[in-house]
Amino acid sequence: MYSKAEKSNIKKEFWTAFGMYMKPIRNADGETINWVNYKTGVKHIYFRMDAGTKQCSIAIEIKTPTSEERKIVYDKFISLKSIFNEVCSKDWTWIENTYDEDAKVVAKIYSEKNGVNVMKKEDWPQIISFFKGRLIKLDEFWLMVKVNFE
Repeated sequence: MYSKAEKSNIKKEFWTAFGMYMKPIRNADGETINWVNYKTGVKHIYFRMDAGTKQCSIAIEIKTPTSEERKIVYDKFISLKSIFNEVCSKDWTWIENTYDEDAKVVAKIYSEKNGVNVMKKEDWPQIISFFKGRLIKLDEFWLMVKVNFE
C-alpha cells in the first residue's frame, strides 16, 4: 500500500511525465498548448483527465450554475454529436446529469480505459497513449466547434 504522500508524488510524477511527452505536440491550429491543463476558453466547459488505480478517463465536463444553462450547453454538444463521433470516435459515453468529485451536478461526455493503474509505472505507456490520442482528437473537434459555445 502507498501512503497518501506517496500516491500524491507518483501522480505528480505521472502528470509531469505526460506533460513532457506532450509538450512538443502542437494543437490542431499548430500552436503550443498546455495539454495537461487544457483551457477550453469557454466558461463552464472543462476538459478533464484522471488517472487512478483501476482506470483512467478523459472527459468534457459542463459545470454551469443552473440546470437550465447546463441543458442548453449539453444540447449544443448533442447537436454536434455526429461531428464529435467522426473526429473523436463513438467510444465516448454521454450523460446529461451526473455528479462530479464535489457532488455537484454536471453534464459529462467521457471515455475511459479500465485495467490500468497510475501507481504502476509499467502502465504509464498505456495511459499516456490513451490520453494522447483522445486529447489530440478532442482538441481538433473543439477548434472546429468552439464558436458554437462562445
